[in-house]
Amino acid sequence: MQPVVETLAGLERRIELSVALADIEKKVQAELKRVARTAKAPGFRPGKVPMSMLEKSHAPSIRYDAINQTVGQLLDEQLSLTGLRVAGSPTLEGKTEGVPEDTLAFLATFEVYPDVALPDLATLSVQRAVCPVTDAEVQRTLDVLREQRAEYEEVADRAAEKGDRVKLDFLGTLEGVPFEGGTATDFEFDLGKGRMLPEFETAATGMKAGEIKVFPLTFPADYNGKDVAGKTVEFTLTVKSVAKPNLPEVNADFAKALGQPEGDVDKLLADVRGNIEREVSGRVLAKTKASVMDALVATAQFDIPKALLESETQSRIKLAREQLKERGMPNADTFPIPPDAFTEEATRRVKLGLMISELIKVAGLQAKPEQVRTRIETFAQGYEQPAQVVSYYLSDRQRRAEIEAIVLEDNVVDHILSQAQVAEDNVNFDQIMGNT
Repeated sequence: MQPVVETLAGLERRIELSVALADIEKKVQAELKRVARTAKAPGFRPGKVPMSMLEKSHAPSIRYDAINQTVGQLLDEQLSLTGLRVAGSPTLEGKTEGVPEDTLAFLATFEVYPDVALPDLATLSVQRAVCPVTDAEVQRTLDVLREQRAEYEEVADRAAEKGDRVKLDFLGTLEGVPFEGGTATDFEFDLGKGRMLPEFETAATGMKAGEIKVFPLTFPADYNGKDVAGKTVEFTLTVKSVAKPNLPEVNADFAKALGQPEGDVDKLLADVRGNIEREVSGRVLAKTKASVMDALVATAQFDIPKALLESETQSRIKLAREQLKERGMPNADTFPIPPDAFTEEATRRVKLGLMISELIKVAGLQAKPEQVRTRIETFAQGYEQPAQVVSYYLSDRQRRAEIEAIVLEDNVVDHILSQAQVAEDNVNFDQIMGNT
């Protein structure tokens, strides 16, 4: 018999379940008889314990299990008959009003998935990020690689400038008293790399070996050292040495040092360009994807199940705790993280997930095996042994599923781009690489 579904607020629904007590007792007695065959009790041989004793000792737990099993099966059957897509686990509460004495009744409350109405994709306005890789980007990358392999040569009687490595002693005082972490001897750092606070680097720039400088420095309000955060201290710098970088030439030896076994400079340049292009391509795709997803989710006009929102929120909290652990926080597992902090993000992710699933189903955008393999092969090019990476991902179901999820999103993005109003977003190299 088709169950009667009561519509509550939003996506909540409710059905009534009823079970005859006689049916429960039949199951209880059948289980008691089975237990009686081997039951043991003091003063009785195995299998000879009186049924009255078993009733007292075993019947309550057996009855509890019988009710749970019977009601659980009935709930699954009734939900299947409704044809509804249930989101999360239903909650059960007993019902007594208007229920015969020989019947157990329950009210099962649950949520259903919403009807997801997709927008007319032709009305969406999205931006496709564009960032060509030129010779200038290749040269800048080469310069960085050369700087990483620079050899430093001390220079006498020359002021320190950007790119130089300085060795110095420093003493920091707060109101005339040295503070923790404010003192060092033979401390080395490279000017212009952003390792030190800007005021510190500015003070060291222009100094020569043997010179001493005293200057004030105001720490940021969010500085790690709580004793000096937001306060102005005084530093005394004593420069020990200044060394200039000697960059290696881009030649066969340099190419070999970077993993080009033949020392072929042209192949090295091609490899560098290829690596840059892959990195830029991935970032450009991510930026374009963000624009597409923002445009899609902005059209969402449906409620979302609380169960899905709660699940996504807990996933965000779990991820936050993992990140805290990676940063070395000792109480990451117990640190209070308010769920409300993730409500907006979780809501967006749930809505977007439902819309993407609907679009994949409607437009037939499922990931094809050849697409997954191509994506894995592209990804593997960034490793020294691409073939091994490809084999690993294809043989590992979980890893392959991760790539399939990426391909699904790519298919959705490509599908929307093919129909939406698309404008090119010219992004410069520094911006796409996060250098600004």
